[in-house]
Amino acid sequence: MEIGGDLLEGPLGGFIVALGVGLLIGVERERSAGASAPHTPAGVRTFALVAVLGATAGTIASVPLLAVLAAAVALLATAAYVRVSVQDPGLTTEVALVLTFAIGVLATKQPQLAAGLGVLVALLLASRSWIHDVVRRRLSDREVLDGILLAAAALIVLPLLPDRAIDPYGVVNPQVVWRLTVVVLLINAAGYVALRTLGAAAGFAVAGFFGGFVSSSATIGALGGRARRDATLLRAAIAGATLSSVATVLQLALVLSIANPRLLGLLTPALVMAGLVAIAYGALFTWLAAVKSQEVEALPGRAFEPKHALAFALMVTVVLLLAAFLADRYGTRGAVSGIALAGFADTHSASASAAGLLTAGSISEPAALLAVLLAFTTNTLTKALLALATGGWNYARALWPGLALMLLAFAAGAWLTPGA
Repeated sequence: MEIGGDLLEGPLGGFIVALGVGLLIGVERERSAGASAPHTPAGVRTFALVAVLGATAGTIASVPLLAVLAAAVALLATAAYVRVSVQDPGLTTEVALVLTFAIGVLATKQPQLAAGLGVLVALLLASRSWIHDVVRRRLSDREVLDGILLAAAALIVLPLLPDRAIDPYGVVNPQVVWRLTVVVLLINAAGYVALRTLGAAAGFAVAGFFGGFVSSSATIGALGGRARRDATLLRAAIAGATLSSVATVLQLALVLSIANPRLLGLLTPALVMAGLVAIAYGALFTWLAAVKSQEVEALPGRAFEPKHALAFALMVTVVLLLAAFLADRYGTRGAVSGIALAGFADTHSASASAAGLLTAGSISEPAALLAVLLAFTTNTLTKALLALATGGWNYARALWPGLALMLLAFAAGAWLTPGA
């Protein structure tokens, strides 16, 4: 292993990486052209030579020479495009040729990075059919818009927000609040993609679990409606509804890891115990239902609602300010009470608020643990009432024991936390 590492770091390392990248991309491009273009202007040899040319230019380290060679490669790529544009109007091969030259230059400075980029480029080129199929046939206009909004939230809005407290109590940091919002959006989008990828036929259990990443409460309500319309699906609906709460636990862990890793460490036993209980209860009803190929409607209609993201950020801010005000006016009890009430609407924002107050020093660790426990409790009550309202008595009485056991496990785990 050391010999290989020394070889990459030595004088020949850049040329070896450049040659490998050129061959890899060239093989993909030549195979992609196939029999329809036997005289493709850029194949294995061309890409390999261009990559080695880039490594040579990078080794000489002459800016004028590098500029001339880069311009020459660009002109060759342009000439190749003009020659074959009637048969193949695409620019992919020509752009890949110029990029291969650039990677060859980079290989003399950072061979590991160049090798990784080369593999990434080859994978991107080889995924042409799959990418086109997803973009043209599988993605809807709304899903594309959701992806753009998510990218804007993470790459444009987040860096522009101030990274300091802006309120009199020193608890509201706009960048931290929005970072939490972006994390929730990413989780929702990941759950939605998984649900779309697996398809509805995967069953209520899988659909319920991934639907829980978008909204556990909404998933419980949607499955309750299905169970009310068709009583034969009751057990399968209970399985999906219970497993949606596993997503709640995972989301809560991720939110706390951003807001206050110390609090996450304290709550790890509670989260693990609650998650295991939910998995066991959901697995039991999955086995009882014995449903393997039910046609399940997609539960949430889109990856996320932008207004829900704004509502999440607003809720975190309001709860932080309210809890800080109550803590200042009435002490720790006031802050904990405010967070507990917020849990009726959303356990993640309420728990994030508790973590924010702990970070600011407004409440102690035991108080933060109690606040999260109460928020988890009130949110469980919301799910229980929603189950009764949407699915009726039969659905509710089958789901309630699972919710109760999950809550008891969470409380037991919190009680076992040292210093709780």
